[in-house]
Amino acid sequence: MKFSNRYSKLLFLERFIGNYLVNLKKAAPRFELGIKDLQSSALPLGHAADEVLVESINDPNNNTTHSILIICNGHGEDVIALEIIKRLLKKIKINHIEVLPLVGNGDVFNCLDSKSFHKIGHLKELPSGGFSNQSLKGFMLDLLAGFLIDTLKNFLLVKQKSKNTCKIIAVGDFLPLFFAWSSGCEFSFIGTPKSDHTWSSGPGWALSDFYHKLKGSEWDPWEILLMKSPRCKTLIMRDEITANNLNRRKIPAKYLGNPMMDFVYENNEKISNVINFQRIIVLIGSRYPEALNNLARFLDCLKDLNLAKDSLFLLPLTSNANEIKITSYLKKYGFLKHSKVHFMVGEDSVWRNKEKYILIGKGKFNLWANMAIVGLSNAGTATEQITGLGVPSLSLPGNGPQFTKSFAKRQSRLLGGSVMVCGSKKILLRRLILLLNKQNYRLEQAKVGKERMGKPGASKKIVDCINLNLLS
Repeated sequence: MKFSNRYSKLLFLERFIGNYLVNLKKAAPRFELGIKDLQSSALPLGHAADEVLVESINDPNNNTTHSILIICNGHGEDVIALEIIKRLLKKIKINHIEVLPLVGNGDVFNCLDSKSFHKIGHLKELPSGGFSNQSLKGFMLDLLAGFLIDTLKNFLLVKQKSKNTCKIIAVGDFLPLFFAWSSGCEFSFIGTPKSDHTWSSGPGWALSDFYHKLKGSEWDPWEILLMKSPRCKTLIMRDEITANNLNRRKIPAKYLGNPMMDFVYENNEKISNVINFQRIIVLIGSRYPEALNNLARFLDCLKDLNLAKDSLFLLPLTSNANEIKITSYLKKYGFLKHSKVHFMVGEDSVWRNKEKYILIGKGKFNLWANMAIVGLSNAGTATEQITGLGVPSLSLPGNGPQFTKSFAKRQSRLLGGSVMVCGSKKILLRRLILLLNKQNYRLEQAKVGKERMGKPGASKKIVDCINLNLLS
């Protein structure tokens, strides 16, 4: 199919959805009221406020002369968007900034306290955790939870933006890119989740790898068409190889570094408190109940781990973690709480089973990531971040919906093998002992990972580039 035909079909799809949503909006006032009444007692405090903000921000009498809408669709994308917003708020000429998270409630943005910033949209935690493309079951559960309706409503919000006064920054993959393009506004796109390392690094025998090799990019033809829009003022990729491959197609993509490395500390003075321990960080992910299953898999491995030196396992938890359930798993695998033992590294509690210690701490990832020498990681963004710090890791994928075997293999290729996928507990234990005991091997793995992730400082360069090409 020729590109021109695909472009025409995209235009037809955009116009069809737009016309449908306009008619839906005209017929929806009574339906909307009923939905709000039903949800008022079930949704977290602040959801109704988000709906009010949507209406007031789009008031035709609003005299705002320059506004920015940031659209993002994932945990890692939210974190990157947060850093961009923090930097944009320092720009005097920016009168108003909105963020539209397409996955989850966007809780990461709750830390921002500015009259110039608002979180908008129809926000909801999905059963799949935003990974409906990983399985048919997850997709069906998301549909039943109202994913399609909420997506259409959010699409309508974007369509209401003024082409003359609103600029859009899309962070993610196809969906935010399509939303930005269909708005008619000028926009910038930060393509964070896709990298050509995933198919150009071996072994590459999956059907998808041959598909990407045929295209010459992990980005699909319809995404590339949207990138070619004259309204796309800035196009930024997560690594150099992806940007170069797009450049060969005469698409002016830039690589300015990986912004994910701007959110973790490279050094920690408190490491002296635990320097004599074998330090392993355990990353179980942020999507529950899958995270609990990941924890159980790792704890099952640890019960058979025998080391000559005392080992310290750092278990940073996300804000949505249920500590009661976490601690019940620790007790099940023989760990007991030690109230009189303190490592003084910001831990909430200490747990021990013979020569093994586990430290639990909510929101301690940034503090602990640089303390580890090895990681046990069934996570997405966090795995990439410890890799960028020079911490090689091992994964033991389960049933998902996020961290499946295919996801883990793709992640391993993305990071140059610095995170190794283990097919069984036996393989994981053998590789863990090797990484802990063979420093040269560990440093070799770490070097590859750091090269793939790049150095910190990208966020400032990205904001400067957007300010110059989109906002000036």
